[in-house]
Amino acid sequence: MGIERLDPVLHERVRLGIVVLLVREGELDFQTLKRELGVTDGNLSQHLRVLEEAGIIRVKKRFVGRRPRTTYRLTEDGLKRFEIYLQGLQELLRSLPKE
Repeated sequence: MGIERLDPVLHERVRLGIVVLLVREGELDFQTLKRELGVTDGNLSQHLRVLEEAGIIRVKKRFVGRRPRTTYRLTEDGLKRFEIYLQGLQELLRSLPKE
């Protein structure tokens, strides 16, 4: 049916939004993700931690001048998992009755 291919780590609104933004942009910083997704610092941090622990994103921390800057990008595994997720979603949608 396809529903078993909907990765539970990705199948959550904020985490899916993070992954979609990273697929589109390549690399984004914390503040840009926060602004684009309309979430709080704590909420975004929690979702980013889940994605990092699952090996879906890579975190890079550095200083720009004297200011810390944290950026995120998808790993190869993360991109593959997203592609499998999309295939599962497409299968699920194809299985619905057509009117």
